[in-house]
This record gives sequence, structure tokens and C-alpha cells, in this order.
Amino acid sequence: MGSKSFATLIALLSCMRLVTGSSAPGLHFSLESRATNVNGSLPIYKNPEASIEDRVNDLLPRMTVEEKVAQLIQGDLNGWMNMTDPLDNTKTYNQTGLEEMMRLKSGSIWAGYLTPHEKLAYAITIGQKYLLENTTLGIPALIQSEGLHGFTDKGTIFPSPIGLAASFNPELVSQVANITATEAEGLGINHIFAPVLDLARELRWGRVEEGFGEDPFLSGELGHAFVTGLQSGSRRNTSSTAFARMAATCKHFAAFGSPQGGLNLAQVSGGERELRTTYLKPFDHACLESLSIMTAYSSYDGVPAIANTHLLTDILRTEMGYKYWVVSDAGSVDLLITLHGTCETRECAAKTALENGLSGEMGGGTYTYLTIPDQVKAGTVDIKYVDETVKAMLRTKFALGLFENPYPYENYETMIRTPESREVLHRADVENIVLLENRNQTLPLKTDIKSIALLGPQANRVSFGDYVFANASSEGISPLEGFKQFLANSSNSTKINFAQGCELWSNDESGIPAAVEAAKASEVAVVMVGTWSLDQTQLWTPGTNATTGEHVDVSDLGLVGAQLKLVQAVKATGKPTVVVFVTGKPVAEPWIAAHADAVVQQFYPGELGGTALAEIIFGAENPSGKLPVSFPRHVGTTPVFYNYLKGSRPLDPGAVLDDGQLNFGHQYVLDSPVPLWSFGHGLSYTTFEYSNITLSSPTISKDEDFTVTVTVKNTGDVDGKEVVQVYMTDLVSSVVVPNKELIGFEKVDLKSGQSEEVSIKILSSQLAVWTVQNTWAVEAGAFNITVGTSDQSFSNATLTVQ
Repeated sequence: MGSKSFATLIALLSCMRLVTGSSAPGLHFSLESRATNVNGSLPIYKNPEASIEDRVNDLLPRMTVEEKVAQLIQGDLNGWMNMTDPLDNTKTYNQTGLEEMMRLKSGSIWAGYLTPHEKLAYAITIGQKYLLENTTLGIPALIQSEGLHGFTDKGTIFPSPIGLAASFNPELVSQVANITATEAEGLGINHIFAPVLDLARELRWGRVEEGFGEDPFLSGELGHAFVTGLQSGSRRNTSSTAFARMAATCKHFAAFGSPQGGLNLAQVSGGERELRTTYLKPFDHACLESLSIMTAYSSYDGVPAIANTHLLTDILRTEMGYKYWVVSDAGSVDLLITLHGTCETRECAAKTALENGLSGEMGGGTYTYLTIPDQVKAGTVDIKYVDETVKAMLRTKFALGLFENPYPYENYETMIRTPESREVLHRADVENIVLLENRNQTLPLKTDIKSIALLGPQANRVSFGDYVFANASSEGISPLEGFKQFLANSSNSTKINFAQGCELWSNDESGIPAAVEAAKASEVAVVMVGTWSLDQTQLWTPGTNATTGEHVDVSDLGLVGAQLKLVQAVKATGKPTVVVFVTGKPVAEPWIAAHADAVVQQFYPGELGGTALAEIIFGAENPSGKLPVSFPRHVGTTPVFYNYLKGSRPLDPGAVLDDGQLNFGHQYVLDSPVPLWSFGHGLSYTTFEYSNITLSSPTISKDEDFTVTVTVKNTGDVDGKEVVQVYMTDLVSSVVVPNKELIGFEKVDLKSGQSEEVSIKILSSQLAVWTVQNTWAVEAGAFNITVGTSDQSFSNATLTVQ
């Protein structure tokens, strides 16, 4: 130990009362061997039967300032392994690099690489073994990777989160997260960067696909399901007090998804009421038990989120009581200097982020936190902020049981891509799909149809969302292949006439005539168009193109290039035309909404997306997806989220007709603020009837929960799933509130002719408003309770709060 480190330790310990099961003065461990007790007893932090808090309090005083700061900074596998070649399986490491990495950046280690599993497990084992056996205190690392919609390194890829949200099925989302955790856990990964709880209220933003839609309640419910599925259980051979096998990471805290102009990293404007009533609600519900939270890049109301003491300390730590690990997004501490302009130096950036946010520093920047040890010694940074942040990291590690077993499992390959995973994947891909329009019952197609035209640039393409690796698409099934397999298994002679028609990214119309001829030669045409994202290598490669994904923002929500002209040309043939949007966000194409015979929305699917689409189109599966986000008529009519504040969407619309005639209105002059399809919308091949809505009590007190009960009957000829959605409107309130809010939902599976009584419990706190006195309160008055979608009411009742 260096003389400076030793002197620092003496200074720190001289003023501490160290925990030994009960507070007692004096040192109970040797300064030369801080991992042992002077009386020969087992240190509390090494005792797997001790409480997490006792272990944290025993370990923290044993740490030098340098060791504490190392816990706050993210390291990387590439510090001791060559991770540049995704095909290389060489299992050698750099000892010098390993020691240096663990000396400076050992709290967490980034392991999100495309690499052979054998090499990944080897690299993680080397790192954890060094930390446990060759450092004084033996503190293991968090090992991190992505898992937004599946484990990225050759694991199962599920639909993007916006597609999972379309299922309105928390149980399914939890199962997807559970499989993601299982596939990563065996390899030694214990920290996943998911879920995203940013709300899709600014549709130009590129990362709409990564969240669960526009609604705080739905996002909170699905976020909670994801966190629960990811963390539930425990790692093998860990302590009795460990309660999670994987650390979820709720992100981005907070209000990141509504940047000005839809531009990634741009400012978010809003006040305290909007922050609390909209942006914080999903985090409050989903993340209090999440073992990690990631901060946002942006500023909110002029304060950078990463250095917002009101947001990160007053609200998150004090009000919400959050006690686990909080970390910055990649490179965002440096943005205090380069983007926000609130600091001039790395020292200022580190101090500001640490003291205002009690958060760690991810890589991707200049590692400003390396300045903290000298700042502590100089007295410019108070050690108490370091200590509180390190405690949060240690709690997360003890909760995972990493001190007992941080290693990969020998049978990791048996945990990846199992038959059970395939079943959940198939269900997720089916429930991702939303039937938006179905004029004259165009769908489902008969399996004995003689010919079908599969057209468009998404027909013979596997389109996954972002946060996948380059090889992932090789496991996916394109729509063309899915249709071929489905029809082959149906033992019929349906002919598929395929023509791409155009590229996603080109104005070239030269392929459209071939698509038109294919449509003319077929009984029905299915035209597949949409947006596209790129894998994690291509997404950040200069010269590549995409229309969705991180840092891929758009000024127009219409189809790119010749895609609309392709659809119009095919429709002009007179053949029944089904349009399939394969996208990561809503597409604003009112012509298609008005003229297509059927419209199907498939948010970026998982590996069985092509299979699921064929099954939906031919009726082997009944669509049950609902929109988690509203579809605008035009980018100029955004924002278009359903839960706008009362009075915010007056209606006197205009229109431009097909023949060019201009019908002038006022809101808007030549368009309408009403969505093409609103949140919660989704058709089925059967019909459902709602009746007998009742409240557990029509009158309740301000702190009394209640239950909404309604009878739902499948009145059609085929079995189907329906999402029962409950909304409320506070009719008179002290502040302006949303015109309508989702407060409950449940997905039910009903056979043809079957009825079911569905009861949904609502908490009284869901009726609360953030008052002018800046506090939550349930106010007396009448509430309209409706069952339906955001723009349709199937049944309603009045609730009175006294």
C-alpha cells in the first residue's frame, strides 16, 4: 500500500465508529490485512448469513478512497481481453491490463460484446477470479450487457419493447425478461441495461421503439413486469439474503423521451407537475425494487438530469427511498462540459455529478471520476458523497450474492435458446401484431386461396429493432419465408408471387411495375413497408442509414422513399390490398389508412416475426395486440398522445381530399389533430360485447380503493383475446388534468360464445392530482369510469369521492 493511501485510510478510520454487529469504537481489523478481523473472527461482509446492510457497513470502512472510487467507474472486458473480432475464440488475457483495469475501474465491467460464449465466460471468470482472489478485499464486479428485448450475444431476440407493449400482457413481458436473464446469467452476466421507461410522447425521437409506449400506467405495469421477470430468483450457491439473480436497470431517469424537436440529447421542457404526473409515474411503480437505475443525457427545465439534486437526491433517494445503484449513461458526465455548459473542467463535472446525483460513471467519456481521489484529499469533494454512492453499489452486489458466486456456470449453453424460450418467443411475436383496419373482412385470408402477392421492401427482410448484434438476423424468419413455411405446412397449392417493388431507403421507382404485375397475377396483395433500424455496430458506423434507433431522429413520420407510391400503385390494380407496417414507431400515412382494404401493424418483431405474421394473415392466430402509442396523421399534428390535458385538443379540422380539393378548418387548417388510430386500438377476427359495468361502491372515501367489474362476451365465431381497458376522467379538479387516463387493464382469453366477468382493482392513489400546494391529493368529486379504448367507450359508470 502506498504511503498516501495508507495516510488517507488512517485519517478516515480515526473518525469512524466501525460496525461489528453493534457499534463499537476502535478498529476491529488490521490495517495491513483489511479483509480480516484482529480477533480472528469472520468479517461481517464475508458472512453470507449476515444482513445486507450489516455487510455493507462492515465493508465500507475497510476501503481506501481509491478503492471506493474504483467502485464508481465502469471498466471493460477489453482491458484484459481482445474483444475486437467477433469470431475470435482465443482465450488469452493481458495481466498488466487486468491489474490496471481492476485498480481503477472495477465496480462494474462492460461485457456486451458479440463473441463466442466460451471466450466470454473465460474473460468474465478471469476478471472475477482476480477480484476475489488477488485484491485485498475481494469485491466482485457487476458484469453488464444489453437485454432490451433479449440477450444480445446469440441469445433469443424478442420483439422490441414497443412490440411487447402491444401485447398489453404483463405476464408475457415478465416471461420474456425471465428468459433474457436466464440466457445471460449462465455466462456470468449479472447486470442488464433494461427496461426503458421513457414515454413515446415525442414521436420524432429515434428511440420510441425502446420503450413501452405513450402511457405512464401501461409503461409502469410492463416495466414492473420486466424488472420482476429479470430479477426474480437467485444465482446458484449464493447467500441466504441474496434476493435477485440479475440487476435490472430502469432508464432513463427521467423525462428523456420528449426532447425538443425530437432530437436526441436535446433539452426537455416541463415543470414539476408534468414531471411528477407523467414522467416519474412509470419509475415510481416499476423501479423501486430494481437494483439499478440509469440517468438521462438531457436537461429538464434547464438542469442536466445527471446533476439534478432535486430529481436524483430529493425525489429518487429521499421521497422514493431508492437505495440501490444509480449510474450515468455512457459519456454523460462529460456532457456537463461539452453539451450543457455547466462545467469547465473534469473536476467540476465529477464533483457535480457525484454530489448532486449519488451516481457512478459509465464509460464512453474521459472518466472524470478519476479526479475524485485527489479532490477528496484537497477537500473539494466531501467523502460522504463517495461513501453513500459506494454503499448503493455494494447493496446491489450483496443483493445478487456476488460475494459468494460471481462466476459463469459450467452448463451455460443449456440455458440458451431452449424449447421453452421458443414457445414464449412465438407468443410474443403473435401478440405484438395489431390489426388496425379490416374493411369488408378482407382478413383473414382463406388457406385455399390460389395466389397471393407478397410485395414491398419488408417482405423479404428480417427487421429487428436496435440493441442487437449483426448476426442476430440470421436467426430470424422473414415474412416471405414465414409465408412459405406456413403454406407448405397447410398442404395447399397457394402460389406466392414475390416482388420487392422498391428499397426502404430509395426513391427509385423502377421496381414498382414488377410489383404491380405480381399483384395483377394474384387474388390478393400484401404490401409490407415501414421503417428500419440497424444493429449496434452499423448503427454507429458513419455512412450507414436508418430511420429508427438511438441517435436516429426524423423530421417526417411518413414512409421514406418510394414506399407510398408502391402501395398506391398496387391498390390501383383493384386487387384487395393489405398493407403491413413493420416499424419501430407510428407511421403517419393517412392515405393508406383511408384506402387500404386492411392495415396490420407489426412493431419490430422477434425471430419468429415472419411466422407470426403469416399465422395472423391466414387466421391461424387471432390478432389481439392493441396500440401502446397513437398514430398521427402527419408529423405536424404531433404530439398526438391520447392523455392530453383538458382543452388541449380543440377540433375544427380541415382536409385535403383525394381530388385535390381543399377543405379549410381551424384546428388544423388542412388537417386534423385526431389520430389515425389512437392508443388502445386494435381489432380482432371476432367481436366482443361489454355489459353490466359495476363499481364495488359508487361512493368512496379519499383513501379507499375500489374495483371495476364488467362482463365481456365473445360474440363472434372464433376464439380470441381481448384487452379490457379501464379509463377515468376527473370531471372537476383544482388543476388541469388529462382528459382521460388508463387506470387498469386485463387481457382475457375467450372462446366463441364465452362470457367472463372481469374485475380490475383500482387504487385510490391513482385518482390523485399534484395540487397547487405541490403535494399529492385525492380530491372530492365525480369521476367518469369507462371501459373501452382511449377513443371508444363500451361501458361507463360514475364514481363519487367524498
